[in-house]
Amino acid sequence: MSGANAVKEDRLWQRHADMAKLGGTPKGGVNRQALSPEDAAARNQLARWAKMRGFAVFTDAIGNLFVRKDGTDAAAAPVMSGSHMDSQPTGGRFDGMYGVLAAFEALEALEDAGVTTRRPVMAVAWTNEEGSRFQPGAMGSAVFAGAYRLDEMLEQKDWKGVVLRDALADTLKAAPAPLREGAPGFAVDSYIEAHIEQGPRLENERKTIGVVTAIQGSRRYIVTIDGEEAHAGTTPRAARKDAYAAATRLAAALYEATADAHDMLRFTIGRVEVSPGSPNTVPGKVTFTIDMRHPDDAVLVEREAMIERLLVEKTKPCSASLQKVTNVPPTNFDPAVIDLVRAKASGLGLSNMDMPSGAGHDAMHIARLCPAGMIFVPCERGISHNEIENATPSDLAAGTRVLVEVLEALANR
Repeated sequence: MSGANAVKEDRLWQRHADMAKLGGTPKGGVNRQALSPEDAAARNQLARWAKMRGFAVFTDAIGNLFVRKDGTDAAAAPVMSGSHMDSQPTGGRFDGMYGVLAAFEALEALEDAGVTTRRPVMAVAWTNEEGSRFQPGAMGSAVFAGAYRLDEMLEQKDWKGVVLRDALADTLKAAPAPLREGAPGFAVDSYIEAHIEQGPRLENERKTIGVVTAIQGSRRYIVTIDGEEAHAGTTPRAARKDAYAAATRLAAALYEATADAHDMLRFTIGRVEVSPGSPNTVPGKVTFTIDMRHPDDAVLVEREAMIERLLVEKTKPCSASLQKVTNVPPTNFDPAVIDLVRAKASGLGLSNMDMPSGAGHDAMHIARLCPAGMIFVPCERGISHNEIENATPSDLAAGTRVLVEVLEALANR
């Protein structure tokens, strides 16, 4: 039996159902924030399944969780696949989790089929990919790849002031696993990540597999506008330093300035906080996030300069500052891995198409370490970061079959 034929669609689907209970929401989605009790529960669940199969489990200093199936050459660098288990506050059941469970199903399928590989094959659940609780996102993979410093990431705080170091310690206490000593990161031969598309192209084109060629560049910022609190009933508008009024002027200018004829630039203000948040007090402080993406890094450089200019022009008489949280350049995946994904999908009789990724993924950091690629499967109406996010059991299994064949080929090079 081949590893692809040993993929069990019902097992994979049931694992998604089991994980969806951990942080499940009334609308059928999940709220499983990074390094939360729900995240710890998901880690424990994956570790239990791994131990039942006799796979080794370990973690590292940033909390990445690894599951290892040995190869015949213990000294060989492993082939790795995975994604993340944390979610948006109103997230779906498949974003990230599919990549983790597909990687684990691949290990189980190889084991069930009696397939041996020269290299070890590993599944990984990367820490804090979403960045909805702690910023920046894709943190675990970035620290692993050396893009971010471990000591700096451990000092990051969530929106309530909780320090990541403390949240990580609580999580590892609740979900204990052997700790790999030293700084995160080790030699990896190659990496492949499965994911739902999070867009409508595959569904619209009636294709089962997306052969991902690249990931567009992204930058994330926090804007802080400082005004002056004042009484809402007694302070004339001309005398106010209204931080919210300044924020709305700036936001309107930014939306207008980031529009482009080809609709390629992605600009989002996703979180806004107004302080002190009293109905009868003029706001003295506003913070909001900016997420900006484009395939051409030069465009991002130019638009960042535009943001800095508008920050000064549109917020007077208040003062404003811009903090850059992430700066991830566009990622081009390895041509040989791209070709392998395409060949394996076609060999399994699965319709496929080449496509870039508009969303960021952990693969963008690991691609700096080794040959890497991604496999997309459709999601209903392209909806993601939403509790109604959905995918079919057959599509999830199809993507996993391609994943198994790619992993087996890479692990026997």
